[in-house]
Amino acid sequence: MGSQLSKPDTSNNNSQVNTGNAVQFSQPFVDYLQNSSETDSIRAKALELEIQSRVNAELQRLKSVTAKEYAELQAKISDNEETGQRHSNDSHGNDEASLSVKAGDRLRQLGREAVQGDILELKTKIEKSKHVRELDESVVKAKSEVISCLKENDRRPLDCWAQIEKFKNEVARLEDGWIQKVVS
Repeated sequence: MGSQLSKPDTSNNNSQVNTGNAVQFSQPFVDYLQNSSETDSIRAKALELEIQSRVNAELQRLKSVTAKEYAELQAKISDNEETGQRHSNDSHGNDEASLSVKAGDRLRQLGREAVQGDILELKTKIEKSKHVRELDESVVKAKSEVISCLKENDRRPLDCWAQIEKFKNEVARLEDGWIQKVVS
């Protein structure tokens, strides 16, 4: 009774997969992989540089767009001021409403000048902070230690955790100093 169910079905052998064929790569591809001096860290650096260049390009694009918009807004403001001056010259200056309008215009002008002064002050601070400064000697030393450790431990970058922590601490120290300088 149950003996026929235990036997394998030999009539339908089409479902078997032939695993005897090995995957073969072309010889130029194998030679390229063997001769390649590119490591994981080099690929990571190349990727990081590519990302940085894209971010810089996007920042430059945004700066140009904002500068253009800023110029357009400045032009609109100056046009509005000119039309406001024409209207104030055309209206009669004797009534109380025109005096309050003139006072409001004067206050807006003073506020606008104060804001523009603040903007110029911030721009000069930003321009000063854009300049590249020499790094602290301890940061340079920590960076070189990380680089040499990563070169020595190419296949085991986690072995360099101590050097990386030292580098992070030095950078954090510099950042704290910069923040204190900006805040004060």
